[in-house]
Amino acid sequence: MSKPAPLPSQSLYHACRLEDLPFATTTEVKGAELITGQDRAHNALQFGLQIGNSGYNLYALGPSGAGKKTAVSAMVAEVAAARQPSPDWCYVNNFAETNKPTALSFKSGGGIKFKQGMDRLIEELLIVVPSTFESDEYRSRVEEIEDEFHEKQSESFNTLNEEATSRGIALIKTPTGFAFAPLSEKGEVMPPDEFKKLDEKERDSIQNIITGLQEKLKGILTQIPSLMKEAREKFRSLNREMAKTSTDPLFEALRQEYRDNDKVLEYLNAAEQDVLNNIQDFHAQSDETPASLFSRAPRRESLRRYTVNLIVDNSHNKCAPVVFEDLPNHGNLLGRIEYQAQMGALVTDFTLIKPGALHRANGGYLILNIQKVLMQPYAWESLKRSLETGEIRIESLERTLGLVSTRSLEPEPIPLHTKVILVGDRLLYYLLQQYDPDFPDLFKIAADFDDVLDRNRENVTLYAGMISNMIRTDDLLPLDRTGVARLVEHSSRLAGDAEKMSTNIRSLKELLTEADFLSRQSGEEVVTNTTIQKAIDNRIHRNDRIRERINEAILRGTLLIDTEGGAVGQINGLSVLDLGNFSFGNPTRITATMRLGEGKVIDIERETELGGAIHSKGVLIISSFLASRYASCHPFSITASIVFEQSYGSVEGDSASVAELCALLSAISGLPVKQSLAVTGSVNQHGKVQPIGGVNEKIEGFYDVCRKRGLSGEQGVIIPQINVKNLMLRRDVVESADKGEFHIYPIEHIDQALELLLDAPIGERDAAGKYPEDSINGSIEQQLQEFAAIRKEFSHGDSDENDNGRSS
Repeated sequence: MSKPAPLPSQSLYHACRLEDLPFATTTEVKGAELITGQDRAHNALQFGLQIGNSGYNLYALGPSGAGKKTAVSAMVAEVAAARQPSPDWCYVNNFAETNKPTALSFKSGGGIKFKQGMDRLIEELLIVVPSTFESDEYRSRVEEIEDEFHEKQSESFNTLNEEATSRGIALIKTPTGFAFAPLSEKGEVMPPDEFKKLDEKERDSIQNIITGLQEKLKGILTQIPSLMKEAREKFRSLNREMAKTSTDPLFEALRQEYRDNDKVLEYLNAAEQDVLNNIQDFHAQSDETPASLFSRAPRRESLRRYTVNLIVDNSHNKCAPVVFEDLPNHGNLLGRIEYQAQMGALVTDFTLIKPGALHRANGGYLILNIQKVLMQPYAWESLKRSLETGEIRIESLERTLGLVSTRSLEPEPIPLHTKVILVGDRLLYYLLQQYDPDFPDLFKIAADFDDVLDRNRENVTLYAGMISNMIRTDDLLPLDRTGVARLVEHSSRLAGDAEKMSTNIRSLKELLTEADFLSRQSGEEVVTNTTIQKAIDNRIHRNDRIRERINEAILRGTLLIDTEGGAVGQINGLSVLDLGNFSFGNPTRITATMRLGEGKVIDIERETELGGAIHSKGVLIISSFLASRYASCHPFSITASIVFEQSYGSVEGDSASVAELCALLSAISGLPVKQSLAVTGSVNQHGKVQPIGGVNEKIEGFYDVCRKRGLSGEQGVIIPQINVKNLMLRRDVVESADKGEFHIYPIEHIDQALELLLDAPIGERDAAGKYPEDSINGSIEQQLQEFAAIRKEFSHGDSDENDNGRSS
């Protein structure tokens, strides 16, 4: 296997060809949607938004910043534009059960019309009813009833009075009622003294007559309540008759208008009956006799029961609604019932019912951030229940949980016909799929947004269109084609692949905004690649404080990293530190030691519980490779240890396994490792080098240390061959490589790394199965054989001692 040559500078950075951008500035480019290139997600959204079957709600999953919400909103708006506006919904009083308000549905714009119609009807009743009861006809009929009552009452008393008079008895009306008294011969009431002078027989006769008359008076007085009741019934019938003449034409006009809506007709009939039963609420009240505060509600307050609570008004919409709820708690999703304080108590009625996002999106589309939904108590359960039952039931969270038992409103549920689109990351999607049995039944469509796009001519053109669309939307300065090319290259860097482009729309928007600001500051009218690069450099500078401190610690010798000379069992490994939106490479010293032992490779990181499972797996693979290559015919008689020096945090991943293996083989062979080289890569049991992540950051991390110490022309980084396609290095790194000051070596096998690092041939077995003595493999095998012999000698010595002990 030949020793690898350094990569040419053309392989370190894949520039965007300007001929793929046939325009001068983005003003000439047709805008493209943010979902450009996301065919899988696009097709899933199209299917999910159009299918009307139950349970076919959507989950748009993908990385943060990929523009999922914006893309979903744009596509939903496009689909919604082809649909008719959703119905309006109102809550009205249920006159039979006031705690169960009735829900009424109208075509778009019909709700406000019905509300205004009811308001006008009440206002007209407040005018018509008083005028009706103040009319001459009403007064004359009232007088007739009163006269009839008085006439019947007077007739009875007159008859009794005539009878009493004919029998010498007078009927007298007193403040306490009626009384009978005997008459004298002169026709006057006989004084008590004169009555006493009469003989006993005559007095008894008069008393008997009075007793008979009193019985008749009692009968007359007993009939008076019946006469009064009859009069009241006549008054009530008269009032109802007169009221109906006032209300019937007004209600009939509304009934004719809504004759095709049975539920509205039922409500209008019930409302008219309630008006007739409470017609006194529409009478004009005298200023001299105001309504008592404790007897009944003020006049206007009592008429609230006839108002219409329009909770969903689509009169201004020309298509199906698209709603995004930013705070999806229980009340904001399903609606709520509000209360108001009255005389120290909280009261409510149907006019205090408030709609939720499901009401506003009913018949259309509701977009929710799944993470925000899950963070709100019981919001997820409430949403699922509504989707399962197909209705929106307004109920307070306290009542849902059974925490209160007070009587409250129970509004009639509203049928739900809403397509819900959840937006979130992949982790939450797969967790819900695994642990929520209802989720697969309710959200059958997954719109999976990809992290990257293929970097080909077609997608580069679409990417330019996406940039043009953002510029127009945010009113930014246009880019020339060099600026667009630099953005394409930066997108590949974000994707970590020269053959791909990142779909991180958020990062792209932020960079465009910052470049626009810098261009306007400089008085430029077009953003160029120079300004884009300046914006990138500024962003890095704002976030690289920790990187600078680590490099400073290396240069001052606080962190021990060598960049020249050689050392046995010591190598420069490379890791990546991720600080949110900024990642950078960090060189790390890895050391290995060995001694006579029983074939064990000790991972110090694991022993101290600082190493993760994947890192420990990499160390076990190293152990397996050593045993299979060098100890197939004799015991593997060493004990080795590997550690990341000056590492005080957790270590995870297997991207340092190539470096660890080379350090260990250096310790076994005694050959020094070149400190001018750093290594990254993963190795398998057969010695093949596997790809790793963060290759650009790792190379640049070691380059920065070497540059600040002074480039000697010997420094470089060894990377897996398969990672060459991921290279999008900084310009200064590419320029140094072009000048021969810094080198990038691609390898496919561990033997190539050993030849570079140990500066010796790897060595192949001869016909006798032996490695050349001056080769790397030869030195390693010789050392292992010596250890095996020593171990065998010690084993025989122990055996002899045991035998001697037994014979004695």
